[in-house]
Amino acid sequence: MFELKTVLLFLATAVAEIIGCYLPYLWLKQGQSAWLLVPAAASLALFAWLLTLHPTAAGRTYAAYGGVYVFVAVLWLCAIEGIRPTVWDAAGSLVVLAGMAIIMFGPRHA
Repeated sequence: MFELKTVLLFLATAVAEIIGCYLPYLWLKQGQSAWLLVPAAASLALFAWLLTLHPTAAGRTYAAYGGVYVFVAVLWLCAIEGIRPTVWDAAGSLVVLAGMAIIMFGPRHA
């Protein structure tokens, strides 16, 4: 159950971070409204708060989270930006997810 909760929390965290970064991108690169910065800031605050919910050390959480972020970013590429990921995108995503699993769920010695 710990593993499922951890992965779901990481997924929510990644979505919050990507939204918080994508909205300013829309404003800066695509000329959309500066009002997008308001929900972007809220999303980034949510992202930071979600990272604090993990019971393990901050450095371990941040390191493992990076793998999930890469995976979700590739999903975002496909689902939101309409760009089909390459085989290399998929392979890289699987590698970083394996890294996340090793970091978060590997055996711990006091």
